[in-house]
Amino acid sequence: MNDESEFGGRDRGAASILLLAIGLIVVAAGVAGAAVGAARVGQHRARTAADLGALAGAGLAVYGEQVACGRAAHFVAANGGRLVGCTVRGLEIVVRVEVEVGAGLLGRSGLVRQAGAAARAGPVYVVDEPARSAPRRGQ
Repeated sequence: MNDESEFGGRDRGAASILLLAIGLIVVAAGVAGAAVGAARVGQHRARTAADLGALAGAGLAVYGEQVACGRAAHFVAANGGRLVGCTVRGLEIVVRVEVEVGAGLLGRSGLVRQAGAAARAGPVYVVDEPARSAPRRGQ
């Protein structure tokens, strides 16, 4: 018997190649989704570390930059971040933080990146006093 007439000629094995190609596309989409997810999680971790560091440092801003930034650095490190910058002006503190992104499979393949965030904490200043405040309930 002739193999070409029995199996349709040159198409023998084409389904296997097609299935492998579709599988490769699915795996690539999964890796891309994991990378995007890791980047978003890293950004959230950086924002959290910056916010908590700024709030912790703001409570000690009256003692100066060294004390306030030291306290902020402690809270940033406790949240898995690295303090990149810290400035204190009066009672206001601005904290800049970086967090490593790329744990798990992405970290092993050398795709480690940095996610950064900044946060400010301090007193709230009134910009424009309203001419007449609304009466409170019960007054």
